[in-house]
Parts: sequence; structure tokens; C-alpha cells
Amino acid sequence: MSSQGLSPGANYPIPTNGRGQGLRLQRFWRPRRPRYWLHVGLALLTLLTSTAVGARMLDNFRHDRAAFELLRDLPALAGIWTDPLLLLAGLPFSLTLMAILLAHEFGHYLTCRYYRVDASLPYFMPAPTVFGTLGAFIRIRSPIYSKQVLFDVGIAGPLGGFVLLLPALAIGLAWSKIVPGIAYQGDLMFGVPPLLWLLERVIFPGISSADIYLHPVARAAWVGIFATGVNLLPIGQLDGGHILYSFVGERHKLLSKIFVFALVPLGIWYWPWFVWAVVLFVFGMRHPSIFDATRLSPGRRRLGYIALAIFVLCFMAAPITNAAP
Repeated sequence: MSSQGLSPGANYPIPTNGRGQGLRLQRFWRPRRPRYWLHVGLALLTLLTSTAVGARMLDNFRHDRAAFELLRDLPALAGIWTDPLLLLAGLPFSLTLMAILLAHEFGHYLTCRYYRVDASLPYFMPAPTVFGTLGAFIRIRSPIYSKQVLFDVGIAGPLGGFVLLLPALAIGLAWSKIVPGIAYQGDLMFGVPPLLWLLERVIFPGISSADIYLHPVARAAWVGIFATGVNLLPIGQLDGGHILYSFVGERHKLLSKIFVFALVPLGIWYWPWFVWAVVLFVFGMRHPSIFDATRLSPGRRRLGYIALAIFVLCFMAAPITNAAP
């Protein structure tokens, strides 16, 4: 996920080479010195919290218990801290998850560096959630003057994360197992995105998704799928919003509103979508204007359609719901 914070100043068209291809940007903003201690500290905290969750997740997997049960797992998580060696079992989950998140954010970051756009290193967000984190993001601190540069920065993250989550999902599914009715046990039910459903049909032919117990590595890939689907929503300053703006320019504002309101009906079945729609409408709709009449190159347009396909494969109408009593 990336957020674009603009410094004061006007936007200017980027020079082109005569064939509609944008040149690399001149550096108009002096990059800020990275606060390495903050980035490293947040990454280590996220590694710690997600490893603790992963250790408990693997123990539940080995004993065919539900993936998450609040009254059972919270005391168990507290016990993990008394024996740090128990944390080692959680590394397959945490390292896989953080690698996918890092690939996504470094896709944005390295593309910004290539075009000399001032951007921060990734910030990880440790949190006491089901997965031990709220994800990661970078902050873009200087304007982007070209639609082609905006497109490259926007799509690099989802592509980087997707390339890494695919083998992680395949390996995790190969390590998964069949436990009849496991999806209906515990406090939470996890959605099945189309990509996961397709791979399950290959590795577990004829087996219902509700009977497949995902290994923690596959669950880490599931988190990556969820994050990719959300980031590719064609709204505001999400990655999908950047890609959309690159295609349609100022029509992005109207289309973003349409897509936000399209989330509201989903809130009838899964209430967090309603909250997410409100948050996006209030805080995430504004997109910096780019005065660039250049059309995207054919190769970038094809990549845009690939991003749409990835969105369809990753999007879930109900990612996490309460299990039926």
C-alpha cells in the first residue's frame, strides 16, 4: 500500500521523448534522510507479533484444532512469551507473510527510486490482530508528474507481492491437509478467494474448501491475497486507484465514487465493507491531478488488464466472518 503526501507546489507536465514515452523525472524535491531505526524497529516488532500468532497457528494445525478460537488461543499466546523457543515454530508463517508484504512495498519503493520520486522505506504495522499485523505501507513525499510513472509506481506493488504469494500459496497448500468441516469450527470463518479455490481444485481434487485445513504458510499467502485484492480496488489513492487514474485521468473522481458506493451493498452481508466505504469516501477519494495528456503505452495497458485479472482472482466479498454458533 502506498500513500501520496504532496509537498507544496504546482504540477508540471513531464518531458517526453517524442514518442509519448515519459522520461525519468528530474529531482525537484530533496529526499529526506530515512529514519532507519523506525523502519527496523517496526519490522522487528511485526516479526515478533506475527511469529507469536504463527506459532499458535501451527500448534492448532498439528492438533486439528480450529485456526482461531479466542478463549483458547489468547491464554496460549500469553504462554508462548514465557518460552521464546516456542516462537521458532511461528517463523514459517511470519517470514512468509512479511516477505509478501515486503515484496509489495519494495515494488513501489524501487520504482519510485528509479523515477527519482521521493518515497519512504516501508513501514510495517505490528498489531494484536488475528495475523499479528495490519500490513505495511510506504509514503510518497513528492509529486508525480506523469501518468506512466504513476502507473508504474501503482502496479509495481501488487505485481511484486503477487509473484511471491503464488509459490507460497502452492507450497502452503501442498503442506495442508483434509479435516472434515474445519472451516466451520472456531470463532472465525475465512473466505475463499478465486485464486485459492482454483489451486485447491488442482491439489485437492473433489474436496470441498470447507474440509481443507490451510497450513500456516498457505494462511500467510491468504493474507497476501486479501491485501492485494483490497489494494487493487479502483478507488482514490489505493494502488488500483493510481492505475485507474493512469487510464482515465480526471474521470477517476467520478468512477471512484461509483466504486465506493458499490461497496455499500456488500456491507449488508459483510459489515466491514460499509466501514471501509465510509473511510475511503471521507479520507481516500482525493487524487492529485496530473497534467499529462500522454496515453499509456500498449505494454502498460496490457499490464493494466493483468492487474484487473489479479484483482478478480484475489477479491473476496466476505474475507473474515463470525462462525455460526
